[in-house]
Amino acid sequence: MSEGKYKKLLSNTAIYGIGTFASKILVFLLTRLYTECLSPTEYGTADLISNAANLLIPLAAAGVCDGIFRFALDANESNKKNVFSTGCTLLGISSAVFAVVMAIAFAFGVYSEYLWLVAAYVLMSNFHSACALYIRALDRTKLYALQGIMNTVLTISFNILFLVILPESSFFNGVNGYVLSVVIADAIMGAFLMLYARLYRDISPKAYDKSLSKQLIKYSLPLVPTTIFWWITNVSDRFMVTYFCGEAANGLYTVAYKIPTLIILITGVFSEAWQFSAVKESDERERSEFYTKVFSYFRSVIFATGAFVIAFSQIIALLLYAEEYYSAWTYIPVLVGSSMFSAFVTFLSSVYVVKKKSIKSFLTAMAGSIINIALNFVMIPESLTLFGVTVPLLGLGAQGAAIATAISYASVFLIRAVDTKKLLNFRLGASTLIINIIIICAQALIMLFVKNMIFLAAGQVLCVILILAVNAKAFIGGINGMISMTKGKKS
Repeated sequence: MSEGKYKKLLSNTAIYGIGTFASKILVFLLTRLYTECLSPTEYGTADLISNAANLLIPLAAAGVCDGIFRFALDANESNKKNVFSTGCTLLGISSAVFAVVMAIAFAFGVYSEYLWLVAAYVLMSNFHSACALYIRALDRTKLYALQGIMNTVLTISFNILFLVILPESSFFNGVNGYVLSVVIADAIMGAFLMLYARLYRDISPKAYDKSLSKQLIKYSLPLVPTTIFWWITNVSDRFMVTYFCGEAANGLYTVAYKIPTLIILITGVFSEAWQFSAVKESDERERSEFYTKVFSYFRSVIFATGAFVIAFSQIIALLLYAEEYYSAWTYIPVLVGSSMFSAFVTFLSSVYVVKKKSIKSFLTAMAGSIINIALNFVMIPESLTLFGVTVPLLGLGAQGAAIATAISYASVFLIRAVDTKKLLNFRLGASTLIINIIIICAQALIMLFVKNMIFLAAGQVLCVILILAVNAKAFIGGINGMISMTKGKKS
Protein backbone atom coordinates (compact mmCIF):
# COMPACT_ATOMS: atom_id res chain seq x y z
CA MET A 1 0.00 0.00 0.00
CA SER A 2 1.39 3.40 -0.96
CA GLU A 3 2.63 5.50 1.94
CA GLY A 4 2.10 8.71 0.00
CA LYS A 5 -1.40 9.30 1.33
CA TYR A 6 -0.26 8.75 4.92
CA LYS A 7 2.57 11.21 4.41
CA LYS A 8 0.15 13.74 2.96
CA LEU A 9 -2.27 13.23 5.84
CA LEU A 10 0.52 13.51 8.41
CA SER A 11 2.00 16.58 6.72
CA ASN A 12 -1.34 18.39 6.48
CA THR A 13 -2.25 17.44 10.05
CA ALA A 14 1.09 18.82 11.28
CA ILE A 15 0.63 22.10 9.42
CA TYR A 16 -3.01 22.51 10.48
CA GLY A 17 -1.94 21.48 13.97
CA ILE A 18 0.67 24.20 14.25
CA GLY A 19 -1.82 26.80 13.07
CA THR A 20 -4.79 25.57 15.06
CA PHE A 21 -2.95 24.80 18.29
CA ALA A 22 -1.19 28.15 18.21
CA SER A 23 -4.59 29.80 17.73
CA LYS A 24 -6.69 27.77 20.12
CA ILE A 25 -4.15 27.55 22.92
CA LEU A 26 -3.93 31.34 22.94
CA VAL A 27 -7.73 31.58 23.19
CA PHE A 28 -7.75 28.80 25.78
CA LEU A 29 -5.27 30.69 27.95
CA LEU A 30 -7.44 33.82 27.72
CA THR A 31 -10.17 32.08 29.72
CA ARG A 32 -8.71 33.77 32.79
CA LEU A 33 -9.00 37.18 31.11
CA TYR A 34 -12.64 36.59 30.17
CA THR A 35 -13.58 35.38 33.64
CA GLU A 36 -11.86 38.40 35.21
CA CYS A 37 -13.31 41.02 32.85
CA LEU A 38 -16.82 39.60 32.43
CA SER A 39 -19.25 38.64 35.15
CA PRO A 40 -20.89 35.19 34.87
CA THR A 41 -24.05 36.94 33.61
CA GLU A 42 -22.13 38.92 30.94
CA TYR A 43 -20.16 35.84 29.92
CA GLY A 44 -23.37 33.85 29.59
CA THR A 45 -24.99 36.61 27.50
CA ALA A 46 -21.97 36.91 25.19
CA ASP A 47 -21.94 33.14 24.78
CA LEU A 48 -25.64 33.08 23.88
CA ILE A 49 -25.09 35.81 21.25
CA SER A 50 -22.20 33.86 19.72
CA ASN A 51 -24.21 30.66 19.66
CA ALA A 52 -27.30 32.36 18.25
CA ALA A 53 -25.06 33.70 15.46
CA ASN A 54 -23.64 30.22 14.87
CA LEU A 55 -27.19 28.97 14.43
CA LEU A 56 -27.84 31.60 11.75
CA ILE A 57 -24.50 31.29 9.92
CA PRO A 58 -25.49 28.29 7.76
CA LEU A 59 -28.94 29.80 7.13
CA ALA A 60 -27.46 33.08 5.93
CA ALA A 61 -25.04 31.21 3.64
CA ALA A 62 -27.52 28.49 2.55
CA GLY A 63 -24.71 26.05 3.38
CA VAL A 64 -22.73 27.26 0.36
CA CYS A 65 -19.39 27.74 2.16
CA ASP A 66 -19.03 24.00 2.77
CA GLY A 67 -20.24 23.35 -0.76
CA ILE A 68 -17.45 25.53 -2.17
CA PHE A 69 -14.88 23.43 -0.33
CA ARG A 70 -16.29 20.06 -1.38
CA PHE A 71 -16.81 20.87 -5.06
CA ALA A 72 -13.50 22.71 -5.40
CA LEU A 73 -11.77 19.54 -4.14
CA ASP A 74 -13.18 17.55 -7.09
CA ALA A 75 -12.72 20.23 -9.73
CA ASN A 76 -9.66 20.49 -11.94
CA GLU A 77 -7.67 23.73 -11.97
CA SER A 78 -9.71 25.40 -14.71
CA ASN A 79 -13.03 24.55 -13.06
CA LYS A 80 -12.11 25.72 -9.53
CA LYS A 81 -12.71 29.29 -10.68
CA ASN A 82 -16.24 28.30 -11.74
CA VAL A 83 -16.87 26.75 -8.31
CA PHE A 84 -15.69 29.86 -6.43
CA SER A 85 -17.51 32.32 -8.69
CA THR A 86 -20.75 30.34 -8.56
CA GLY A 87 -20.45 29.81 -4.81
CA CYS A 88 -19.75 33.48 -4.10
CA THR A 89 -22.73 34.52 -6.24
CA LEU A 90 -25.04 32.22 -4.27
CA LEU A 91 -23.49 33.42 -0.99
CA GLY A 92 -24.02 37.06 -1.98
CA ILE A 93 -27.69 36.47 -2.76
CA SER A 94 -28.37 34.53 0.45
CA SER A 95 -26.47 37.12 2.55
CA ALA A 96 -28.49 39.97 1.04
CA VAL A 97 -31.75 38.17 1.88
CA PHE A 98 -30.49 37.56 5.43
CA ALA A 99 -29.53 41.23 5.86
CA VAL A 100 -33.01 42.35 4.77
CA VAL A 101 -34.70 39.92 7.18
CA MET A 102 -32.51 41.11 10.06
CA ALA A 103 -33.25 44.76 9.24
CA ILE A 104 -36.98 44.05 9.33
CA ALA A 105 -36.61 42.19 12.65
CA PHE A 106 -34.63 45.14 14.06
CA ALA A 107 -37.31 47.59 12.90
CA PHE A 108 -39.92 45.60 14.83
CA GLY A 109 -37.73 45.61 17.96
CA VAL A 110 -36.95 41.88 17.99
CA TYR A 111 -33.97 41.36 20.33
CA SER A 112 -32.95 44.87 19.24
CA GLU A 113 -30.26 45.43 21.87
CA TYR A 114 -27.96 42.77 20.42
CA LEU A 115 -29.48 41.93 17.01
CA TRP A 116 -26.99 44.08 15.12
CA LEU A 117 -24.14 42.17 16.78
CA VAL A 118 -25.64 38.86 15.70
CA ALA A 119 -26.06 40.10 12.10
CA ALA A 120 -22.50 41.44 11.89
CA TYR A 121 -21.10 38.22 13.39
CA VAL A 122 -22.96 36.07 10.83
CA LEU A 123 -22.10 38.09 7.71
CA MET A 124 -18.40 38.51 8.49
CA SER A 125 -18.05 34.88 9.53
CA ASN A 126 -19.45 33.66 6.20
CA PHE A 127 -17.26 36.07 4.24
CA HIS A 128 -14.14 34.81 6.02
CA SER A 129 -15.21 31.14 5.83
CA ALA A 130 -15.84 31.20 2.07
CA CYS A 131 -12.36 32.59 1.41
CA ALA A 132 -10.61 30.30 3.93
CA LEU A 133 -12.33 27.10 2.76
CA TYR A 134 -11.51 27.87 -0.87
CA ILE A 135 -7.85 28.33 0.11
CA ARG A 136 -8.00 24.98 1.88
CA ALA A 137 -9.53 23.27 -1.18
CA LEU A 138 -6.69 24.68 -3.29
CA ASP A 139 -4.31 22.75 -0.97
CA ARG A 140 -2.63 25.99 0.13
CA THR A 141 -2.23 24.39 3.54
CA LYS A 142 0.39 26.74 4.97
CA LEU A 143 -1.59 29.85 4.08
CA TYR A 144 -4.75 28.32 5.54
CA ALA A 145 -2.94 27.59 8.81
CA LEU A 146 -1.30 31.02 8.87
CA GLN A 147 -4.55 32.89 8.36
CA GLY A 148 -6.02 30.95 11.29
CA ILE A 149 -3.21 32.16 13.55
CA MET A 150 -3.54 35.71 12.27
CA ASN A 151 -7.29 35.67 12.88
CA THR A 152 -6.76 34.53 16.47
CA VAL A 153 -4.06 37.14 17.12
CA LEU A 154 -6.38 39.85 15.82
CA THR A 155 -9.27 38.59 17.97
CA ILE A 156 -7.08 38.51 21.07
CA SER A 157 -5.64 41.96 20.33
CA PHE A 158 -9.12 43.47 20.03
CA ASN A 159 -10.22 41.61 23.18
CA ILE A 160 -7.36 43.14 25.16
CA LEU A 161 -8.02 46.56 23.64
CA PHE A 162 -11.77 46.51 24.28
CA LEU A 163 -11.94 44.67 27.61
CA VAL A 164 -8.73 45.81 29.33
CA ILE A 165 -7.23 48.98 27.83
CA LEU A 166 -10.31 51.04 27.02
CA PRO A 167 -12.09 52.65 30.01
CA GLU A 168 -15.00 50.78 31.61
CA SER A 169 -17.52 53.31 30.27
CA SER A 170 -16.48 52.55 26.69
CA PHE A 171 -19.00 51.28 24.16
CA PHE A 172 -16.59 48.38 23.47
CA ASN A 173 -16.57 47.03 27.02
CA GLY A 174 -18.35 43.90 28.18
CA VAL A 175 -20.55 41.98 25.76
CA ASN A 176 -20.04 44.40 22.86
CA GLY A 177 -16.27 44.14 23.04
CA TYR A 178 -16.27 40.35 23.35
CA VAL A 179 -18.39 39.88 20.21
CA LEU A 180 -16.99 42.73 18.11
CA SER A 181 -13.46 41.35 18.56
CA VAL A 182 -14.53 38.30 16.53
CA VAL A 183 -16.48 40.33 13.96
CA ILE A 184 -13.67 42.77 13.17
CA ALA A 185 -11.05 40.01 13.00
CA ASP A 186 -13.19 38.02 10.51
CA ALA A 187 -13.70 41.10 8.32
CA ILE A 188 -9.98 41.87 8.22
CA MET A 189 -8.98 38.27 7.47
CA GLY A 190 -11.56 37.87 4.71
CA ALA A 191 -10.22 41.03 3.04
CA PHE A 192 -6.63 39.84 3.56
CA LEU A 193 -7.27 36.51 1.79
CA MET A 194 -9.08 38.22 -1.06
CA LEU A 195 -6.14 40.55 -1.67
CA TYR A 196 -3.06 38.53 -0.64
CA ALA A 197 -4.15 35.25 -2.28
CA ARG A 198 -5.71 37.20 -5.17
CA LEU A 199 -8.97 35.36 -4.83
CA TYR A 200 -10.70 38.27 -6.55
CA ARG A 201 -9.20 36.92 -9.79
CA ASP A 202 -11.30 33.76 -9.37
CA ILE A 203 -14.55 35.73 -9.19
CA SER A 204 -16.07 36.57 -12.53
CA PRO A 205 -19.66 36.86 -13.79
CA LYS A 206 -18.60 34.85 -16.84
CA ALA A 207 -17.46 31.97 -14.60
CA TYR A 208 -20.91 31.58 -13.05
CA ASP A 209 -22.25 28.14 -13.96
CA LYS A 210 -26.02 27.64 -13.75
CA SER A 211 -25.75 23.83 -13.83
CA LEU A 212 -23.07 23.89 -11.14
CA SER A 213 -25.20 26.21 -8.99
CA LYS A 214 -27.97 23.59 -8.97
CA GLN A 215 -25.49 20.91 -7.88
CA LEU A 216 -24.10 23.20 -5.19
CA ILE A 217 -27.55 23.98 -3.86
CA LYS A 218 -28.55 20.30 -3.91
CA TYR A 219 -25.47 19.41 -1.84
CA SER A 220 -25.42 22.48 0.39
CA LEU A 221 -29.05 22.91 1.42
CA PRO A 222 -29.23 19.69 3.52
CA LEU A 223 -26.16 20.99 5.38
CA VAL A 224 -28.23 23.92 6.69
CA PRO A 225 -30.63 21.85 8.83
CA THR A 226 -27.70 19.54 9.64
CA THR A 227 -25.76 22.42 11.15
CA ILE A 228 -28.87 23.66 12.92
CA PHE A 229 -29.47 20.25 14.45
CA TRP A 230 -25.85 20.09 15.63
CA TRP A 231 -26.29 23.57 17.05
CA ILE A 232 -29.35 22.30 18.94
CA THR A 233 -27.33 19.37 20.29
CA ASN A 234 -24.41 21.58 21.29
CA VAL A 235 -26.13 24.74 22.43
CA SER A 236 -29.79 24.16 23.30
CA ASP A 237 -28.69 22.93 26.72
CA ARG A 238 -27.17 26.36 27.44
CA PHE A 239 -30.43 28.13 26.66
CA MET A 240 -32.31 25.58 28.76
CA VAL A 241 -29.84 25.91 31.63
CA THR A 242 -30.33 29.68 31.43
CA TYR A 243 -34.12 29.27 31.46
CA PHE A 244 -34.34 26.73 34.28
CA CYS A 245 -31.26 27.67 36.35
CA GLY A 246 -30.39 31.29 35.47
CA GLU A 247 -27.69 33.14 33.50
CA ALA A 248 -25.04 32.72 36.21
CA ALA A 249 -25.43 28.93 36.07
CA ASN A 250 -25.07 29.09 32.30
CA GLY A 251 -21.93 31.18 32.71
CA LEU A 252 -20.39 28.39 34.84
CA TYR A 253 -21.56 25.72 32.42
CA THR A 254 -20.16 27.67 29.45
CA VAL A 255 -16.75 28.15 31.00
CA ALA A 256 -16.64 24.43 31.87
CA TYR A 257 -16.76 23.73 28.12
CA LYS A 258 -13.41 25.48 27.64
CA ILE A 259 -11.37 22.56 28.97
CA PRO A 260 -13.07 19.70 27.02
CA THR A 261 -12.53 21.78 23.87
CA LEU A 262 -8.97 20.43 23.95
CA ILE A 263 -10.47 17.26 22.46
CA ILE A 264 -12.52 19.24 19.95
CA LEU A 265 -9.30 21.06 19.08
CA ILE A 266 -7.54 17.78 18.22
CA THR A 267 -10.58 16.66 16.24
CA GLY A 268 -10.73 19.91 14.29
CA VAL A 269 -7.04 19.81 13.39
CA PHE A 270 -7.23 16.22 12.21
CA SER A 271 -10.60 16.61 10.46
CA GLU A 272 -9.35 19.45 8.27
CA ALA A 273 -6.50 17.29 6.97
CA TRP A 274 -8.51 14.05 6.94
CA GLN A 275 -11.37 15.27 4.73
CA PHE A 276 -8.88 16.33 2.08
CA SER A 277 -7.09 12.95 2.14
CA ALA A 278 -10.30 10.89 2.32
CA VAL A 279 -11.80 12.59 -0.74
CA LYS A 280 -8.59 12.30 -2.76
CA GLU A 281 -8.32 8.50 -2.21
CA SER A 282 -10.19 7.01 -5.19
CA ASP A 283 -9.71 3.23 -4.88
CA GLU A 284 -12.54 1.81 -2.76
CA ARG A 285 -10.61 -1.12 -1.25
CA GLU A 286 -7.63 1.09 -0.44
CA ARG A 287 -9.98 3.68 1.05
CA SER A 288 -11.52 1.07 3.40
CA GLU A 289 -8.11 0.02 4.68
CA PHE A 290 -7.08 3.67 4.92
CA TYR A 291 -10.12 4.43 7.11
CA THR A 292 -9.52 1.38 9.34
CA LYS A 293 -5.90 2.25 10.06
CA VAL A 294 -6.42 5.96 10.54
CA PHE A 295 -9.41 5.48 12.85
CA SER A 296 -7.39 3.16 15.13
CA TYR A 297 -4.75 5.88 15.55
CA PHE A 298 -7.34 8.63 15.94
CA ARG A 299 -9.33 6.62 18.52
CA SER A 300 -6.27 6.01 20.67
CA VAL A 301 -5.30 9.70 20.70
CA ILE A 302 -8.83 10.82 21.60
CA PHE A 303 -9.18 8.37 24.52
CA ALA A 304 -5.71 9.13 25.87
CA THR A 305 -6.35 12.89 25.70
CA GLY A 306 -9.73 12.48 27.37
CA ALA A 307 -8.22 10.41 30.20
CA PHE A 308 -5.57 13.04 30.92
CA VAL A 309 -8.06 15.94 30.78
CA ILE A 310 -10.37 14.21 33.27
CA ALA A 311 -7.46 13.35 35.58
CA PHE A 312 -6.23 16.95 35.71
CA SER A 313 -9.58 18.74 35.43
CA GLN A 314 -9.54 20.17 38.96
CA ILE A 315 -5.96 21.41 38.63
CA ILE A 316 -6.57 22.99 35.21
CA ALA A 317 -9.72 24.70 36.51
CA LEU A 318 -7.79 26.03 39.50
CA LEU A 319 -5.18 27.56 37.19
CA LEU A 320 -7.47 28.92 34.47
CA TYR A 321 -10.69 29.95 36.22
CA ALA A 322 -11.30 32.90 38.46
CA GLU A 323 -12.37 31.83 41.96
CA GLU A 324 -16.10 32.36 41.39
CA TYR A 325 -15.95 29.97 38.39
CA TYR A 326 -13.98 27.15 40.04
CA SER A 327 -17.03 25.01 40.86
CA ALA A 328 -17.56 24.59 37.09
CA TRP A 329 -14.94 21.79 37.13
CA THR A 330 -17.66 19.33 38.20
CA TYR A 331 -19.13 19.47 34.68
CA ILE A 332 -15.82 18.71 32.96
CA PRO A 333 -15.65 14.88 33.25
CA VAL A 334 -19.05 14.38 31.60
CA LEU A 335 -18.39 17.06 28.98
CA VAL A 336 -15.12 15.30 28.14
CA GLY A 337 -17.16 12.18 27.39
CA SER A 338 -19.48 14.11 25.07
CA SER A 339 -16.45 15.67 23.33
CA MET A 340 -14.94 12.24 22.67
CA PHE A 341 -18.14 10.92 21.09
CA SER A 342 -18.37 14.18 19.14
CA ALA A 343 -14.90 13.45 17.77
CA PHE A 344 -15.93 10.01 16.57
CA VAL A 345 -19.13 11.39 15.04
CA THR A 346 -17.03 13.96 13.15
CA PHE A 347 -14.74 11.21 11.84
CA LEU A 348 -17.69 9.22 10.50
CA SER A 349 -19.14 12.35 8.87
CA SER A 350 -16.20 12.24 6.45
CA VAL A 351 -17.80 9.14 4.89
CA TYR A 352 -20.84 11.26 4.02
CA VAL A 353 -18.57 14.01 2.65
CA VAL A 354 -16.68 11.53 0.44
CA LYS A 355 -19.89 10.00 -0.89
CA LYS A 356 -21.67 13.41 -1.09
CA LYS A 357 -24.48 12.02 1.08
CA SER A 358 -25.32 15.27 2.87
CA ILE A 359 -28.86 14.03 3.48
CA LYS A 360 -27.43 11.27 5.71
CA SER A 361 -25.64 13.89 7.81
CA PHE A 362 -28.94 15.73 8.11
CA LEU A 363 -30.95 12.71 9.28
CA THR A 364 -28.42 11.53 11.87
CA ALA A 365 -27.92 15.06 13.21
CA MET A 366 -31.71 15.40 13.53
CA ALA A 367 -31.84 12.20 15.58
CA GLY A 368 -29.14 13.55 17.91
CA SER A 369 -30.92 16.87 18.45
CA ILE A 370 -34.26 15.20 19.23
CA ILE A 371 -32.59 12.93 21.79
CA ASN A 372 -30.72 15.88 23.29
CA ILE A 373 -33.77 18.10 23.74
CA ALA A 374 -35.87 15.28 25.20
CA LEU A 375 -33.16 14.40 27.72
CA ASN A 376 -32.59 18.07 28.61
CA PHE A 377 -36.25 18.40 29.60
CA VAL A 378 -35.99 15.26 31.73
CA MET A 379 -32.63 15.96 33.37
CA ILE A 380 -32.29 19.74 33.90
CA PRO A 381 -35.48 20.93 35.70
CA GLU A 382 -36.78 19.56 38.98
CA SER A 383 -40.33 19.51 37.58
CA LEU A 384 -42.51 20.65 34.69
CA THR A 385 -46.16 21.59 34.69
CA LEU A 386 -48.07 20.16 31.74
CA PHE A 387 -51.80 20.81 31.30
CA GLY A 388 -52.08 21.72 34.96
CA VAL A 389 -50.25 18.59 36.12
CA THR A 390 -46.80 18.92 37.74
CA VAL A 391 -44.44 16.17 36.63
CA PRO A 392 -41.39 15.54 38.88
CA LEU A 393 -38.12 15.25 36.94
CA LEU A 394 -34.45 14.54 37.74
CA GLY A 395 -33.49 18.15 38.57
CA LEU A 396 -29.76 17.70 37.84
CA GLY A 397 -29.39 21.26 36.56
CA ALA A 398 -26.35 21.95 34.38
CA GLN A 399 -24.93 18.49 35.11
CA GLY A 400 -28.08 17.04 33.56
CA ALA A 401 -27.41 19.10 30.43
CA ALA A 402 -23.89 17.67 30.25
CA ILE A 403 -25.19 14.09 30.59
CA ALA A 404 -27.87 14.70 27.94
CA THR A 405 -25.25 15.99 25.50
CA ALA A 406 -22.99 12.98 26.09
CA ILE A 407 -25.84 10.50 25.55
CA SER A 408 -27.04 12.24 22.38
CA TYR A 409 -23.55 12.19 20.83
CA ALA A 410 -23.11 8.53 21.80
CA SER A 411 -26.45 7.76 20.13
CA VAL A 412 -25.49 9.48 16.89
CA PHE A 413 -22.17 7.66 16.90
CA LEU A 414 -23.94 4.31 17.13
CA ILE A 415 -26.36 5.26 14.33
CA ARG A 416 -23.56 6.44 12.06
CA ALA A 417 -21.37 3.43 12.87
CA VAL A 418 -24.11 1.18 11.49
CA ASP A 419 -25.11 3.44 8.58
CA THR A 420 -21.63 4.28 7.24
CA LYS A 421 -20.86 0.56 7.10
CA LYS A 422 -23.29 0.39 4.17
CA LEU A 423 -21.33 3.07 2.30
CA LEU A 424 -17.77 2.09 3.19
CA ASN A 425 -16.67 -1.24 4.63
CA PHE A 426 -14.09 -0.38 7.30
CA ARG A 427 -13.48 -1.62 10.86
CA LEU A 428 -14.03 0.51 13.97
CA GLY A 429 -12.56 -2.02 16.45
CA ALA A 430 -15.73 -2.48 18.52
CA SER A 431 -14.16 -4.44 21.39
CA THR A 432 -11.41 -1.87 21.92
CA LEU A 433 -13.96 0.95 21.75
CA ILE A 434 -16.16 -0.66 24.42
CA ILE A 435 -13.23 -1.28 26.79
CA ASN A 436 -12.08 2.33 26.42
CA ILE A 437 -15.58 3.66 27.08
CA ILE A 438 -15.93 1.57 30.24
CA ILE A 439 -12.60 2.86 31.60
CA ILE A 440 -13.46 6.50 30.81
CA CYS A 441 -16.88 6.18 32.49
CA ALA A 442 -15.24 4.68 35.60
CA GLN A 443 -12.67 7.49 35.64
CA ALA A 444 -15.38 10.17 35.42
CA LEU A 445 -17.34 8.58 38.29
CA ILE A 446 -14.21 8.39 40.45
CA MET A 447 -13.45 12.05 39.78
CA LEU A 448 -16.98 13.17 40.69
CA PHE A 449 -17.76 10.99 43.69
CA VAL A 450 -14.53 9.94 45.43
CA LYS A 451 -13.63 12.59 48.03
CA ASN A 452 -10.59 10.96 49.65
CA MET A 453 -7.60 12.52 47.88
CA ILE A 454 -5.43 9.38 48.09
CA PHE A 455 -8.11 7.12 46.58
CA LEU A 456 -8.98 9.82 44.03
CA ALA A 457 -5.38 10.16 42.84
CA ALA A 458 -4.85 6.38 42.77
CA GLY A 459 -8.04 5.84 40.78
CA GLN A 460 -7.10 8.50 38.22
CA VAL A 461 -3.57 7.11 37.77
CA LEU A 462 -4.92 3.57 37.34
CA CYS A 463 -7.48 4.66 34.71
CA VAL A 464 -4.88 6.61 32.72
CA ILE A 465 -2.51 3.62 32.77
CA LEU A 466 -5.30 1.29 31.61
CA ILE A 467 -6.22 3.62 28.74
CA LEU A 468 -2.58 3.79 27.61
CA ALA A 469 -2.25 -0.01 27.87
CA VAL A 470 -5.43 -0.72 25.88
CA ASN A 471 -4.31 1.64 23.11
CA ALA A 472 -0.60 0.76 23.21
CA LYS A 473 -0.71 -1.24 19.96
CA ALA A 474 -2.22 1.67 18.02
CA PHE A 475 0.22 4.14 19.59
CA ILE A 476 3.22 1.97 18.71
CA GLY A 477 1.92 1.38 15.17
CA GLY A 478 1.42 5.10 14.64
CA ILE A 479 4.84 6.01 16.00
CA ASN A 480 6.57 3.33 13.91
CA GLY A 481 4.71 4.55 10.84
CA MET A 482 5.83 8.16 11.42
CA ILE A 483 9.44 7.03 11.98
CA SER A 484 9.31 4.98 8.77
CA MET A 485 7.94 7.89 6.77
CA THR A 486 10.54 10.25 8.25
CA LYS A 487 13.35 7.90 7.25
CA GLY A 488 11.81 7.60 3.80
CA LYS A 489 11.91 11.38 3.40
CA LYS A 490 15.55 11.53 4.43
CA SER A 491 16.57 8.78 2.04
